[in-house]
Amino acid sequence: MSKTSLESLRRQVLAMSGYTPGEQPQAGEIIKLNTNENPYGPSPHVIEALKAAITGDRLRKYPDPMGTRFRKAAGAALGIDPDSILIGNGSDDCLTILTRSFVPESGLIVSPTPSYLLYKTLAEIQGARFETVAFTNDWKVPNPWPVTNANLLYLANPNSPSGTVVNSAEIDMLLGQISCPLVIDEAYGDFSQENQLWRFQGNKSAQGVIITRTMSKSYSLAGIRFGFAVAEPQIVHQLNKVKDSYNCDVLSLEAATAAISDQAYLKEVVTKICATRKRLESSLVSLGFSIIPSQANFVWCTHPAHASASIYEELKKKNILVRLMKYPSHEGLRITVGSDPEIDQLLIQLRNIV
Repeated sequence: MSKTSLESLRRQVLAMSGYTPGEQPQAGEIIKLNTNENPYGPSPHVIEALKAAITGDRLRKYPDPMGTRFRKAAGAALGIDPDSILIGNGSDDCLTILTRSFVPESGLIVSPTPSYLLYKTLAEIQGARFETVAFTNDWKVPNPWPVTNANLLYLANPNSPSGTVVNSAEIDMLLGQISCPLVIDEAYGDFSQENQLWRFQGNKSAQGVIITRTMSKSYSLAGIRFGFAVAEPQIVHQLNKVKDSYNCDVLSLEAATAAISDQAYLKEVVTKICATRKRLESSLVSLGFSIIPSQANFVWCTHPAHASASIYEELKKKNILVRLMKYPSHEGLRITVGSDPEIDQLLIQLRNIV
């Protein structure tokens, strides 16, 4: 007897729960502080580029599969070799390509915890094992690093949900103790005092390091879906074999190229968000919350007298969405740094709740 379509699915897919993205409401007046979107919108040059892209016959033709114009623009803006850049349909696409490229079935992916939950999902899809290593109490990576036989090590930096950063000295320590590539997921790197792109700047090549970046956060292009990875050019050459032929469309390529070319606008927006972040942190502390000083565009917090789930539900009743995140050892609220009026409304409601 032949199997049904469901029965024919790989056992790993049937067994996994899958990654659950943050809630995306489809209607209503919602203050949305749950998925770390940028409140200020993209560079005006992005809008101009998109308008130009929908004229003529641009949409009739396939996009450049290698994103040449973007890679050249990103190389100039960031001071890195364009040949060291891999384009992706969001940085999650880059993470998927890396997993498919480096991790065999029954291989091993390792990541600190608590961190980005997608890493586990990528391991499950690949039929690989997933192992976590707890951050220390002060959100450092342990030394010595206890797992040295992995195929890939994912490090979200700044980390989500904590917003903390593993510094360059700690990363050098890790590199000296592992034999697999270290993937530094810098989705929030533009909001941090330190990032690791310097390892590739000025024609340097960082052996054993791969950095992933997204245009969703600091560049305000979450709706476009574009990200990129930075690695040694010979590694990028191999990764290009694995990615979908046309994984980035015409509109995303045009938007990303215009956005990354406007570094002045990026700095202006990041400065505003970091100023609001500082105000949010101090206000939360004054309301009795425990926080971890953040280097991302969100703040992780808990309250000693009120359950995080209860605060989440009360805010939702007032049409304010934050992210309730639960880990085996941690539970708390991750609050996106929105616009100043949005944060004002959040704080008003939090005062009523706590």
